[in-house]
Amino acid sequence: MALHCGRACRTYLLHLAHDNVDFRLPEIKALLSLRSRPFETSDTFKEKSPFWQLNGLLEDDIRSVMSRTVCAKSAFELWGHGKTQSELKTSLLEYPPENMAPYLQQNLTYKINVYTFNKTLDFKDRIKKIDALDFLPFEGKVNLKDTDHIFCLLEDYGSDPNNIPEEPLHMYFGRWLADGQRELIRSYSVKKRHFIGNTSMDAGLSFIMANHAGVKADDLVYDPFVGTGEQSLVACSHFGAYVSGTDIDYNTIHGIGKASRKNQKWRGPDENIRANLRQYGTESLYVDVMVSDASKTIWRKNALFDAIVTDPPYGIRESTRRTGSHKDIIRPPDDFAGESFVPVSMAYHLSDIFADLLNFAAHHLVLGGRLVYWLPVYKPEYCEEMVPLHPCLALISNCEQTLSSHTSRRLITMEKSKEPEDSDKLVHLADPRFSSYQGHNSFREKYFSGLTKKNGRESKPTQKTE
Repeated sequence: MALHCGRACRTYLLHLAHDNVDFRLPEIKALLSLRSRPFETSDTFKEKSPFWQLNGLLEDDIRSVMSRTVCAKSAFELWGHGKTQSELKTSLLEYPPENMAPYLQQNLTYKINVYTFNKTLDFKDRIKKIDALDFLPFEGKVNLKDTDHIFCLLEDYGSDPNNIPEEPLHMYFGRWLADGQRELIRSYSVKKRHFIGNTSMDAGLSFIMANHAGVKADDLVYDPFVGTGEQSLVACSHFGAYVSGTDIDYNTIHGIGKASRKNQKWRGPDENIRANLRQYGTESLYVDVMVSDASKTIWRKNALFDAIVTDPPYGIRESTRRTGSHKDIIRPPDDFAGESFVPVSMAYHLSDIFADLLNFAAHHLVLGGRLVYWLPVYKPEYCEEMVPLHPCLALISNCEQTLSSHTSRRLITMEKSKEPEDSDKLVHLADPRFSSYQGHNSFREKYFSGLTKKNGRESKPTQKTE
């Protein structure tokens, strides 16, 4: 259990939040990749555990990760660990004294906290555990309010709340380094947001999307289904990126029409995307948004964006539409002098949405840029082959968020690995992995079908109007 390492290769401990568990590993890896650092851990690594040991990193690497992550609560320089009190003591006594010494000096104050996962200890038991660490050579004085250094004893009692052991399964002791950005989930809560829509996303997931995309200061981020901009523009601008987007919904882009808040009939004069960024002090990073059809690109053919972060419509709360008509006349004549022409909209199938999105990302992302988007799936039929692929985009991660007993959505992260070539069009035709999965088109019907079966009655799924 000894942790023999020099200053440059110390072992660190991450204490992770126990929500959005499937998203934690891709987030930490993405944040480390921003510093070109690998994710190296111990042989006993368990992804679902609330405690991860990381090796081969510098303290600055850990502090950089903690300055952005919403999946990790705290980070520590790990001094020792073990399955029993005896193993923990042995591990701590074997830790190099020269690594401890700078933090145990007589002129420094300290305090020791006790954290337990899946078990609550009363005050007396916590004091006993702290007293059991009296073999550590602390020379300074205890100061609980304004201390120089904080140390923590962390105990893992497993993840089953119905079967909590008397003794911890594992114990860790280390020096606290930094807390994560969990506070962002509260401060950016949708309840406090100036401008919201029908599909406003949880703030935590919005920041997870930005972190999975590896968004950084001065990047240019784009959302082709921007809506109210909450899932992409607000979160990405928080990390210093310039943000832009398009959407086919004129009312949402311009902040007019019916309000989404309870007891409010119409949107106010200053309810718009720009106002949201102004609320959080990032209006200077707002490039602009405009009304546009995602199926008909308006951009010149070259790489423009460092990241594309989006949540396409599924046809549940927001309809899936594109411009077009089955009629012969779909636009006014050239000499038309009447009021502004509003194109007719028609169905935009999910399979086409994802095919267009991946093709757009392949052409308009910079090399190494990332595409992050949500993919809705019907769980009884889901398999890995359903995830859309593209010859120019490498799949980085695929994380699930359960929506109901029969549906979920998966956060897909892809990275542009090469520039598009003419031969890629033939690959799409020849390789079934790159063809559009038509099963996504029935997601809406299966979603409502599952709801009616759950309620114990048979009814036809609601039809959307085109």
